[in-house]
Amino acid sequence: MSESAAIQTIGWIGAGVMGAAMAGRLLDGGYRLRVFNRTRGKAQALLDRGALWAGSPAEAAEGVDVAVTMVGYPQDVEEVILGEAGVLAASKPPRLLIDFTTSSPDLAQRVSRQAASRGVAALDAPVSGGDVGARNGTLSIMVGGDAAALESLRPMLEHLGRKITLMGGPGAGQHTKMVNQILIATMMIGVCEGLLYAHRAGLDPLRVIAAVGSGAAGSWSINNLGPRIVQRDFAPGFYVEHFLKDMGIALAEARRMNLALPGLALAEQLYQSVRAQGHARGGTQALMLALESMSAVRHQ
Repeated sequence: MSESAAIQTIGWIGAGVMGAAMAGRLLDGGYRLRVFNRTRGKAQALLDRGALWAGSPAEAAEGVDVAVTMVGYPQDVEEVILGEAGVLAASKPPRLLIDFTTSSPDLAQRVSRQAASRGVAALDAPVSGGDVGARNGTLSIMVGGDAAALESLRPMLEHLGRKITLMGGPGAGQHTKMVNQILIATMMIGVCEGLLYAHRAGLDPLRVIAAVGSGAAGSWSINNLGPRIVQRDFAPGFYVEHFLKDMGIALAEARRMNLALPGLALAEQLYQSVRAQGHARGGTQALMLALESMSAVRHQ
């Protein structure tokens, strides 16, 4: 049996909006999952479908083929992988580890080194595509690490994403995700400002989206998040507070590389306003609420 075909058991750590949807797709694919999440209730739907509960990340990772982490912040990654009860503390650690969290490149490199010291091949593999991509298995997966380890995991990853790209060594996946987030940050300003203009001009915003969404101004954000904004649906596909985390990492990396990124800095400040107005747990499309407030736009 090939190494790829041998992957059957997965220790899954993190059952948030993205993590639960991704884990569900692997259950559908016939994989056996042992799941840990800080709040057990968020994992209940997975448990109801046959996943087993683990009391810690180490327990989730014990003896499985691959451990997967999809958590919120770099400090969470450090805790669930490198902590006292983390993945690498398992008495029989997995042979493969893949972290889907958007985190810092230097932490990804440190995880890779410490994993290697225990005989574990670690990949950093942040994803893009939001809750829609997680549910539909159409995520873009940006991978840093060893090519052979990626090929071992490819059959599993194909349940989750349409585009799986090895970007380089450890940390390269995280650097690529920073590019992704920089692009989205300024794009979301344009989406919200364009729809604000359409509203004030008396246009039907859904017809505007249909008209411009297939042209040069088309983007995933206008076509997927634009209608949610029009429908006043600010529920999270991706939390504002997590986007702020990502922009903070990107700005810190930019400073380290002596780069000026004024567009990203502006977007980060606007999203700080969204958080200050109480929408940290809203979706990234909640940027519209802050921009509406600046122009005294009211909706019935």
